Amino acid sequence: MKLKHGWKSLSGLLCSASAVLASKTPPSDNLTAVGPQSTDQARVESYDYIIVGSGPGGGPLAARLAIAGFKVLLIDAGSDQGTTVQESAPTLWVASTQYAPMQWNYFVNHFPTADRQLQDTKFTWQTPSGDYFVGPNPPNGSTPLGILYPRAGTLGGCAAHNALITIYPHDSDWTYIGKLTGDHSWGPRKMRHYFEKLENNQYLSGHDLSGHGTDGWLGTNPLDPSIIVQDEKVTCHATAAVAVIKNKQVGKTPTTVKELNKIMDNDPNGKGQSGKSGLYQVPLAVSNGTRSSPRDFVINTANAVHANGTRQYHLDIRLNTFVTKILFGRSGMTPRATGVQYLDGVGLYSTTPSSAAGNPTGNGSLYATREVIISAGAYNTPQLLKLSGIGPKAELQQFDIPVVFDSPGVGTNLQDRYETAVVSKTTSSFEILNGCSLLTTDPDLCLEQWQNGATPAGRGFYSGNAFPLAVIKKSSVAEDNPDIFLFGGPVYFRGFYPGWADLSNLVPGGAKGWWSWMVLKAHNRNTAGTVTLRSTNPLDTPIINFNFFDTGTTIDGADD
Repeated sequence: MKLKHGWKSLSGLLCSASAVLASKTPPSDNLTAVGPQSTDQARVESYDYIIVGSGPGGGPLAARLAIAGFKVLLIDAGSDQGTTVQESAPTLWVASTQYAPMQWNYFVNHFPTADRQLQDTKFTWQTPSGDYFVGPNPPNGSTPLGILYPRAGTLGGCAAHNALITIYPHDSDWTYIGKLTGDHSWGPRKMRHYFEKLENNQYLSGHDLSGHGTDGWLGTNPLDPSIIVQDEKVTCHATAAVAVIKNKQVGKTPTTVKELNKIMDNDPNGKGQSGKSGLYQVPLAVSNGTRSSPRDFVINTANAVHANGTRQYHLDIRLNTFVTKILFGRSGMTPRATGVQYLDGVGLYSTTPSSAAGNPTGNGSLYATREVIISAGAYNTPQLLKLSGIGPKAELQQFDIPVVFDSPGVGTNLQDRYETAVVSKTTSSFEILNGCSLLTTDPDLCLEQWQNGATPAGRGFYSGNAFPLAVIKKSSVAEDNPDIFLFGGPVYFRGFYPGWADLSNLVPGGAKGWWSWMVLKAHNRNTAGTVTLRSTNPLDTPIINFNFFDTGTTIDGADD
């Protein structure tokens, strides 16, 4: 979100790969340090680097710094759920957003005024009994919350629960960031090199691999096309999409992989492909049918040992550790971050569902000799900075927070895609969904197939993300590159709200004939979003307002 100019990959681009060692160990809610020697506590009190947040930014950075020979501590407020089916089975990303051990429920405002916000039928309230109520006319005494924005409090961050979509940005995005920061190491050629270094492409064997990597930690795969062609209704949507975006009729609906590939465009992530419109299979952060995420790269690095059994890299991981403040030293004119204060405990942040919430079990401080790096996401990073005295002076003084550094930009420039859905219903079910219940029945036949399949194709529908088709195209107001990304799948999706992932909401009435095209609008010109403090309690969420449609350019009466 923050500093995003173009496509934001839903997988975060910097996700990670196979959990070879970690898959042998069950998830632990009490894990505070991962490594081959001890899981009781971080081994040293002082590190070269402390990184707060283990998601797509912080996790790989921690691993790379450790591999480079530094002592690194990676801190996350959540636990490790990497071996649960909710995290590891790709389609069950849907269920993971409502899986209490990793669920963080933010409620945001899309508009600055209540009258506009309340027009959204997904607006959520908290009733006097503590339950959620979605829509108009809540019970008397209910408290307005906003629109649900699911996040993940777990090792690996939101790459542990997202929809796994992995789309390479436009070259113009990298150029823009380079100009904005004055740092031309963000240039397109160098950033492509980094992508090649991190990717483990598993779907282009025997084809053009220009711009791809095959030896990195991020596994990439679409849903195996042999699964798609088993359902004629899905391939019919593919042929219809071709007819619309290319203005040509395909003729016979594909029934084989060869026929399907003939109407699909080439890989959208290849070198020189990012600016091209077309119909594609969705590239996913998936390795051999299992989610690929930073969690795996982090654990494999922390668990790496030499031939004699001694640890290879000094990467410690503290989980269930909520950082409350950045500590600063003042030996010179400029304050310097020297460490962090923290609380220990499970489910401390107020985004945690009440069923998983806990109380602090301890507290303390940790120190870094080189740098403290905050990679806690677009909401928590500005909140933590402000609580630590870095932010707009007027806001800090409003809460009697001592000003360490007056930085007016902290908590501003919040951006995101515009998202909407186009939903249709047919009279018959999608065969591709047969046996799939998203964990609401026992047995879940699709889960059994995913667990027992020997190959990605043999693991079935759950080895994808439920949205097998993607369309990339230009809108009427696009400048240079395509600015619309659509992905479609056989579910009913109208947005996020409490209970959105219940099977009864994804397939209303039990009818499995729904199809949704999710429409994402990139390159929007709205930079007016804000993250402001609600209180000085670090366990309170900040106030998040995207201020949609209040800045930028309105064309042809679009606001009427």
